[in-house]
Amino acid sequence: MKTHLSLAAVALAPALALAACSPPADKPAPAAEATAAVVTAADAWCRPSPNGAKAGGCYVTLTAATDDRLTGGSTPRAGEIQVHEMKTENGMMKMAQLTEGLPLPAGQAVALAPGGNHLMLIGLTAPLVAGETVPLTLEFASAPPVTVQAAVRQPTMAGMDHGAH
Repeated sequence: MKTHLSLAAVALAPALALAACSPPADKPAPAAEATAAVVTAADAWCRPSPNGAKAGGCYVTLTAATDDRLTGGSTPRAGEIQVHEMKTENGMMKMAQLTEGLPLPAGQAVALAPGGNHLMLIGLTAPLVAGETVPLTLEFASAPPVTVQAAVRQPTMAGMDHGAH
């Protein structure tokens, strides 16, 4: 009888090993796979910069699949990309870096635009010239980086030319 049990155990061993390595068929997919942390970008553009300028402003509309934050980015055209806000305090326009990043609520388009939240390219390697494109790699708290090609152009709305941003 011992021989029959030993032979049965030897015959079942490979099947048990395979079963142990395979995920159960009835196990649901992890939540991270069901709703991936993805951000889409649309209408990326940068304002032309004057010769000698060390910074330039860029804009884009971002939509996140899940709550996320735009934290910064990189580009071969500048030392770094920072996320900035423009706001009026006591009748004066003020610009400040959003060190914690810009919130991106799930499913809501967030527009970075002249006179408001925007990207600052710090330490430009050369002026941003109208007609060219600039690669921007945007970084987020959760989603993988997104690279866009930003067209360098003047703002399309009249009266929005407020200098460098």
